[in-house]
Amino acid sequence: MTIYYSLTFLLLAAEMVTFTGLVVPFPFAIRKRVFTFLSESPIVAKIAYGIKISFIFVGILFFDALQRMFRITAEADLAKNNQQGMGDVRTETSFAARKFYAQRNVYLTGFTLFLSLVLTRTFAINLDLIHSQEEYAKLKKASPSSGSGKHNIEKKAREYDSLKAKFDSQTKEYNQLADKYNKATGGKADKKKD
Repeated sequence: MTIYYSLTFLLLAAEMVTFTGLVVPFPFAIRKRVFTFLSESPIVAKIAYGIKISFIFVGILFFDALQRMFRITAEADLAKNNQQGMGDVRTETSFAARKFYAQRNVYLTGFTLFLSLVLTRTFAINLDLIHSQEEYAKLKKASPSSGSGKHNIEKKAREYDSLKAKFDSQTKEYNQLADKYNKATGGKADKKKD
C-alpha cells in the first residue's frame, strides 16, 4: 500500500476511535466539559481545519481510485471478451490483484469520507443534546422555585373541573328537555324533517 493510502487508513482508524469516544455514554458533567473544550478550543479548531484539508485530498484519492477501478474492470472485461492473453494464469492473477487493490482503495477512501460526515453529524447532535439538557435543567430549577406556577396549574385544574361539571349538568338538563319535548309533540318534529 502506498504512503497516502497508509495515511488514509490511519485517518480511518482515528475516525473509528473518535466515533467510539463520541458515542460512549459518559456522565453529563464529563460529556459537557469534553464537548465544550472540543467546540471552543482554538487548538482543536486548527487541528479540525487541517483535517478538513486532508479530507479534500482523500476526496481526490476517492475519485482517482474509483476511476482506476472502472478502468481496470473495463480492461478485464475487454480481455475476457477478446480472450487475448487471459489463457495465462499469471495474467488472470494480475488482473484480479489489480482489481482487488483498486476496489480496496475505493472502499478505504469512501469509508473514510463517509465516516467523516457521520462524525460531524454525531458531534453536532451531541452538542444539541448537551444544550437541550442544560435548558431542561434550567427550566426544572425555575419551575419548583416559582410556587405561583404550581398554584396557577392547580387553579386551572379546579376551573376545568368546575366547567366540566357545569357542562355535564347542562347536557343532562338538555337531554331531559329534549325528551319532554319529543313526548309532548309525539315525535312530529322528527317526521316533518323527513
